[in-house]
Amino acid sequence: MTPAAFSSISTQSIELKPSYTLPLVLTLAALPVLLIQPWLSLAIAVFGLFLLFQAATIRLKFTETALDVYRSETLIRQFPYQDWQNWRIFWQPVPILFYFKEVKSIHFLPILFDPKMLQTCLEQRCSVKMKG
Repeated sequence: MTPAAFSSISTQSIELKPSYTLPLVLTLAALPVLLIQPWLSLAIAVFGLFLLFQAATIRLKFTETALDVYRSETLIRQFPYQDWQNWRIFWQPVPILFYFKEVKSIHFLPILFDPKMLQTCLEQRCSVKMKG
């Protein structure tokens, strides 16, 4: 991306598209486990279906000043960048978990949205904070 493209990204709000990869992989992984451990298979499948529902209803929106979390069209939480101390996306080959630490709390979110755009937005808007 050109510097001009980065500056236009930083001044506009960006809503991340959902990614159903993690929920679908978990749900499908429950099938072979069914032959060995039915109860474990059920737990994995239910968790995968729960994440599938979350991916369909939860949206992350990067604004100029905060990460906003929406359920459908309702804003449920705001995380101002000024309160962030660090962030990280775990397991880069196949991103599965997003972590960020604020002054007063720590947050872990499963990757239920476009991981590449998440990385781009974090680097652009939270670059003053150290990753790691």
